[in-house]
Amino acid sequence: MSSARKLLRALVLVALGFGLTVPAAAAQAEPSPSELTDQINKASTELEKVVEAYNKLNEQLKQTKAASAELAAKMGPLEAQLAQADAEVGAMAAVAYRTGQVGAASALLDGSGPLADRLGMLDQLARDRQRQLAGFTAAERRYTEEKAKLDATQAKQTAQLKELAAGKKKIEADLKKLYEMRERAYGAATSPSGGKYTGTVPSVSGKAGVAVRFAYDAIGKPYVWAADGPNGYDCSGLTLAAWRAAGKQLPHNAAMQWDAVAHIGRGSLQPGDLVFYRDLGHVAIYVGSGKVIHAPTFGESVKLASVDMMNPYGYGRVR
Repeated sequence: MSSARKLLRALVLVALGFGLTVPAAAAQAEPSPSELTDQINKASTELEKVVEAYNKLNEQLKQTKAASAELAAKMGPLEAQLAQADAEVGAMAAVAYRTGQVGAASALLDGSGPLADRLGMLDQLARDRQRQLAGFTAAERRYTEEKAKLDATQAKQTAQLKELAAGKKKIEADLKKLYEMRERAYGAATSPSGGKYTGTVPSVSGKAGVAVRFAYDAIGKPYVWAADGPNGYDCSGLTLAAWRAAGKQLPHNAAMQWDAVAHIGRGSLQPGDLVFYRDLGHVAIYVGSGKVIHAPTFGESVKLASVDMMNPYGYGRVR
């Protein structure tokens, strides 16, 4: 299934989820605060899956754009080669006309003249033109192949852009419903952040230490979907930004980060490692002492939490 279709499927599932979890006032009684909290948690989890699908499509669009730029860069030299080969064929035709070899070629085609003469003409024409014709054919083939790749890549890019725009519009509409639910349950669309972390930051050496300190500095900043800082983060945006500060590149998607790291066991966990949850729908950075820092969900802020805040899916070390 294509990423675009997966994103649309996820959007439909979330839409169904909101339809189930936002009760019609005329149909049933107003839910209690605890029931609303359950609904919010369920809707938030489903919507986070859509955000991560959006992030994945955005990462794939970056790859498509890079491939398109690489192909476009090839086209200039190939066009020059094609023009040169075309010029050589044109010069060849002019020489054939001036030397009367057009008639010789016609003789070859219509079978007139002695057989030995016709064979000699064929041999001469083949020797004189083989290199130029081969060069023209090869240049034309390379140009045609690369042009077809470029056209297909640009068409894919256009389709991905449309899917991103549709996904963004749907996510924003569902977020409005989610924040309305939070207002009803908590009296505010967003939870108090608790502010910047003021406790002791563990001393961790190397690049992992840079990533851990970055994560501590991000505590209190809001969850912002599809964001990787500096003013807000979603889950994979936070881990991406923390390791980017340490000079390592990660994709902006939890499942793609799982594919990019070395998988390790629970007993090997060290500060800076990544902890994955919800079937690769959520990711956090381990900071030691059984704690992780993560961007939880909509309406909340980056926080310090237990590594077992949810059942971990797996653990990974940035390479």
